[in-house]
Amino acid sequence: MAVAAHQADGIVSTPLLSDHPRYTQVAELGGGAHGKVLLALDRLTGQHVALKFVCRGPDHIDKYVEREIVNQLKLRHPHIIALQEVFLTDTHLVLAMEYAAGGNLFHYVKSRKGLSEHDARWFFQQLIIALAYCHSMGVSNRDIKLENTLLTGGACPTIKLADFGFSKDHDMHSAPTSRVGTPAYLAPEVINSRPGQAYDSQKADVWSCGVLLYTMCCNTYPFHRPQDALLPLHEALQAQFRRILLADYQFPPHKQLSEELRDLISRILVLDTNKRLSLQDIVGHPWFAKNLHPDALRFNESMVKESLANLPAPQMLEEVCVCVKCVWGVGGWGVGVQLLPACLLVLVWA
Repeated sequence: MAVAAHQADGIVSTPLLSDHPRYTQVAELGGGAHGKVLLALDRLTGQHVALKFVCRGPDHIDKYVEREIVNQLKLRHPHIIALQEVFLTDTHLVLAMEYAAGGNLFHYVKSRKGLSEHDARWFFQQLIIALAYCHSMGVSNRDIKLENTLLTGGACPTIKLADFGFSKDHDMHSAPTSRVGTPAYLAPEVINSRPGQAYDSQKADVWSCGVLLYTMCCNTYPFHRPQDALLPLHEALQAQFRRILLADYQFPPHKQLSEELRDLISRILVLDTNKRLSLQDIVGHPWFAKNLHPDALRFNESMVKESLANLPAPQMLEEVCVCVKCVWGVGGWGVGVQLLPACLLVLVWA
């Protein structure tokens, strides 16, 4: 669930933050598969935060919520939404996250009917650098898309990669075999995956980045066709999947796209994962490298070293997993019980 400045329509006020000692509700931002998201003021810091409320109980809190918490604990990067705190209410598990005031890249692209190559490159460079950091930390996102790419406020926004609910930690989790993600962005090997048949989730992330780049520049998805809108949803998805499995896409004839951009996309959207570009290959491509700050890659290397030197202790990660599993039940913990170390403070209030 991405958390951005796109306020939901028609949602009535909620008492979820009534009398909280630290946070004051400002607005409701929306919701998703796992719960409601509020914009709140952190009275301790004076900053706005996004609070993601997940109902307690086994029907709501699952392995994906656990992965989102555990994996984001590892990731500290300027182009990734930071998980700041986790706490409990009597009825909810709450994730306090960095707030992206500029909305998401989907609305940004849609409102402009596509981006220039210059603007698309600006965002794509940041995305690839953020994803390269994630992969260096052993984490695959598995749900790269415009909606999960959030923006800071201001005239020249920067991106914040969000939503790690489908993420995989290569050290903590089993090899990826499940078909998760968003249909338009799914890599062919994910669509073809079967129980017990693992795929390379990092290469699947690269494919999704290629779809995102195409969509930014062309204002349409590469494997979508206008006639799909006339089909029932299931048939439209199957038609889209057939095109993905054939890498059947074309560049819109009315779009004036450079040969370098076309070349980059065509080398990413490749069925054979051994021939598909890696993140390192993308960074070295002429289209990507244009106007890239010379210190960008060195900065990423320093961020990886710093993060690896300050990883959460294994005991802490185990406690997080225990915490998430414990809140499958409703209630049962008293006010003020501290469940995790101070670096991931967990509070309960009545």
